[in-house]
Amino acid sequence: NFHNRLSYLNLDSNMATQEVILVTGGTGLYGRAVQAEIQAENNKNSNEKWIFLSSKDGDLKDPEATRKIFETHQPTKVLHLAAMVGGLFKNMKYKVDFLRDNIRINDNILENSRDFKVNKVISCLSTCIFPDKTEYPIDETMIHNGPPHPSNEGYAYAKRLIDIQNRCYREQYGSNFTSVVPTNIFGEYDNFNIDAGHVIPGLINKVYTAKQNGTDFIVWGSGKPLRQFIYSRDLARLTIWALRNYNDVEPLILCTNPEDEISIGDVARLVAEAIGFQGNIVFDTSKADGQFKKTASNKKLRSLQPDFKFTPIKDALKATCDWYVANQDTLRK
Repeated sequence: NFHNRLSYLNLDSNMATQEVILVTGGTGLYGRAVQAEIQAENNKNSNEKWIFLSSKDGDLKDPEATRKIFETHQPTKVLHLAAMVGGLFKNMKYKVDFLRDNIRINDNILENSRDFKVNKVISCLSTCIFPDKTEYPIDETMIHNGPPHPSNEGYAYAKRLIDIQNRCYREQYGSNFTSVVPTNIFGEYDNFNIDAGHVIPGLINKVYTAKQNGTDFIVWGSGKPLRQFIYSRDLARLTIWALRNYNDVEPLILCTNPEDEISIGDVARLVAEAIGFQGNIVFDTSKADGQFKKTASNKKLRSLQPDFKFTPIKDALKATCDWYVANQDTLRK
């Protein structure tokens, strides 16, 4: 049944003033973290009913299926997290799919949000959509300043279009559509598949397997590229705050402080420690590194949220590794 497959979190029966918040991509890494955080006592809001969609609830590439979802739930706010996503190698192989599928999904969500008079939409962008040749740290004003890295141009241009759509919808219809831009996300409920996933879940999968088999831990690339990782639970807390409080059409970068950037090699060593792997770590330099760095500025975020405390990466990686070990039978890998 269409309804039974949805995760409902109805935090009050007062329908008169209730916000109905529809979360696309609600069962992925980001959506699960939002779900966990809104159940935490300090984030509860009695006037909110949250609906977390999964891919089983309708194909968001299909205009009719998307419209049906909006008709069923009549959302007042949308948190748009759904996308066709993947790591470096998948992005390089399927550029047309990343471009077309993401354009379709985003267009269907935003047009239905306008049509159903949704009073706010926050969509999720990514720092990998920024220009390849740029000054660092990158900030919200730089998204369209040059072409993205060729490795993920299909995905990047589809995501950049959201920013353009947000401004156009606001100018033509007065729509309150905006976006947030997380850096590399990791945490519980990630996709731990080595080929399709992102760097941290891939490393966790590999080091766990190496420990089980008594083999070397092979890390793709030199280990030298730098990344700003954000723990999914920290990102969720910031996103819930933004959904309730951030109304500027310009995107908002959600990331840790630039000085918290860390190399892939150091992440690999922390993951090995968290899993209890004591063998050799080998860097396979025949594999591509991707961009060397994409440092992002959180100056705008800090002006709005000066006291926000990020989880230290060592603690967040340990929590993620512990979850991975405990959920071997059900996780994506």
